[in-house]
Amino acid sequence: MKSGEKLEHEELKRFVKHQIEDVKGRDIIDIDVTGKSSVTDTMLICSGNSKRHVVSIAQNLVQQSKQLGEKPLNVQGQDTGEWVLIDYGDVVVHVMQDETRDFYQLEKIWN
Repeated sequence: MKSGEKLEHEELKRFVKHQIEDVKGRDIIDIDVTGKSSVTDTMLICSGNSKRHVVSIAQNLVQQSKQLGEKPLNVQGQDTGEWVLIDYGDVVVHVMQDETRDFYQLEKIWN
């Protein structure tokens, strides 16, 4: 990949999943929301074991993606660590604690 060149959609999804797995993120779900959402095509949802783990997963993902020139459009929730949202445009990543994930049940909303 050339400097400044963006990853294709499927490459970005694979990259994100690999980064999550690399820091022991769990239960990764890939939801295609094309045509259901006006803001993104894919939601990737995963779990972390604690607030610190959720923040660590998100920080690792943001740091590694910036090194590839894939700077997120927005990152929210790192201050609390309950639920961190990382927006890459056509891929939105939700890193959540189990309790938060069980409460909001994003998988059921979008499937």
